[in-house]
Amino acid sequence: MTSTTRRTVLAGLVLSGLCACSAQRTQIRRLVIATGGRGGVYYALGTAFASVVSGWGTDATVKETGASIENLHLVAAGQADLGFATIDAVALAVQGRRPFARSQPITCLAQLYDDYLQAVVRADSPIRAPADMAAAVVSVGPPASGTELVALRLLDLLRVRPRRVERLGVSDAAEALRTGAIECFFFSGGLPTPAIAELGAAVPIRLLPLGDQAPELVRRYGHVYVRRTVPAQVYGLAAKVVTLGAPNLLVARDSMSADVAYLLTRLLFESRTTLEQAHPEARHLHERTAVYSGPVPLHPGAVRYYREAKFGISTGLGLTFS
Repeated sequence: MTSTTRRTVLAGLVLSGLCACSAQRTQIRRLVIATGGRGGVYYALGTAFASVVSGWGTDATVKETGASIENLHLVAAGQADLGFATIDAVALAVQGRRPFARSQPITCLAQLYDDYLQAVVRADSPIRAPADMAAAVVSVGPPASGTELVALRLLDLLRVRPRRVERLGVSDAAEALRTGAIECFFFSGGLPTPAIAELGAAVPIRLLPLGDQAPELVRRYGHVYVRRTVPAQVYGLAAKVVTLGAPNLLVARDSMSADVAYLLTRLLFESRTTLEQAHPEARHLHERTAVYSGPVPLHPGAVRYYREAKFGISTGLGLTFS
């Protein structure tokens, strides 16, 4: 392409084809990334990715949110260009099931890493199993989050109704547990979750074992949950803990330009070192596993990147990555 082209994308992306040394140079002028709350992995990785894209000349903004479900609403409505979401929430969005009124126009750029459902209590707490939460004040995660979704599904499965339910972000929940304002909180996130690691450095903590519930959750909701093990050394625990896991996806609106989706996917992998410095979960990002998007299709632009990565194809686009 030798002439400059412009088109406006609903999500707020402007794609320009610019001639530079006989190679096509495509720029993204503006990008909004829906993440999660401070103290979580979504926020850490989203902020790092935004800084990389900003260094490439893009006006990149990180939107702090309640996480998965809110992010899906924002992306579908064109109020964010990219969003992090757990696969169980993505399945509801694609199927148009509550809390979504209809199937949402979303697509996937990459599977990222697995979330771990962490039910956190103080080490000296009498709560040893989910059933013990019936007499406790429990935070199930912020409204419209993947944490809230899976925590309420788990409590419903076990027919456990806490004495009082709070809906706190992970940083607020960690502080509330430290001060005794709550007795337990759920958070679904990568390891280590920064806010939980900080809490564990301040007071001894435990994680409740939840992994035995995986088969029944799969029977009810499909293959969006798996058993995962939290190593003891992650938070200085007395022993490893088996819990529930769910993959995370990076989603976009299906109207995103194929060229923009291609460039963002390529940039995601080109910037792995920077992302790992922001959070070690980025080490799980790999082309071989990123293509498994579950209930939502991969964007054609992302498919193009994966095909080139598989066959070692060089496009000569003249891209500049920071």
